[in-house]
Amino acid sequence: MLVGVDDTQASRREAITELGDALRTLIEHATKTEAPAADLLRAAASIRSVAAHLGSQTRGASVPAADDLLRGVRMYNPVTGHGSALAPPLHIEVVAGTAIGRCTLGLAFEGPPTFAHGGVSAMLLDQILGHAVGASGNPGMTVRLNMAYLAPVPLRTPLRLTAVVDEVTGRRVTATGTIATEADPGTILVSATGTFVALRADQARRLFGRVI
Repeated sequence: MLVGVDDTQASRREAITELGDALRTLIEHATKTEAPAADLLRAAASIRSVAAHLGSQTRGASVPAADDLLRGVRMYNPVTGHGSALAPPLHIEVVAGTAIGRCTLGLAFEGPPTFAHGGVSAMLLDQILGHAVGASGNPGMTVRLNMAYLAPVPLRTPLRLTAVVDEVTGRRVTATGTIATEADPGTILVSATGTFVALRADQARRLFGRVI
C-alpha cells in the first residue's frame, strides 16, 4: 500500500470503482481502435505488466473484502459491479415496487453491427429481474428465463430496463422485465419472464458455505 493511502472499505471501493472505470475505457478503446500493429503490441506488453502486478495479490475463492453480501454490495458483479471491466455498469433503483435500471452499452457488447449481442440482453434482464425479486423480500436463484426479442437493442444509446414481481408461490417467484431506450420507453425491444426459487438453508450451505 502506498504511504498515506487509506485502505478502509470505503476508500477501497472508491479505488476499485476508479480501476473499473479505467478498465471499461480501455476495453471500449480496444474494441474500436485502428492503431498500427506495433502500437497494439506495445499496449499489450504494458497491460500484461500491470496485470502481473495486480495478480500478485489475489483473494482466491473468498468474497472480496470490499463486498457486503447482506447489503447487496457486489463490486465485481458483471452487470452492476463498478469494479467489473465487463459491466456497463447497470444502475438500478426500486420505485413503488418496480426495479428500474439504466445503462449504455458500448462496442464491447456488440453482436450484429451497431447493436447489442442477444446474450447481453439476457444477462441484463436476468440481473434486473433478480433485483426486483430480492427487493420484494423473496430472494431466489434463477431457474428459468424466457426471452422475447422484439427489436435489436442499439449500442451507445441510453437504455431503460424495468422489472416487477408478478407472483409468489411458496419458494417460487415469477417476475417480468423489459428493455427499451430511455428516449422511447414505451417501445419494448426485449422482454423476459423469469422464475426464481429461494434456496433452502441446506442448499445455501452446500453452494456457498465455502465462500461466505
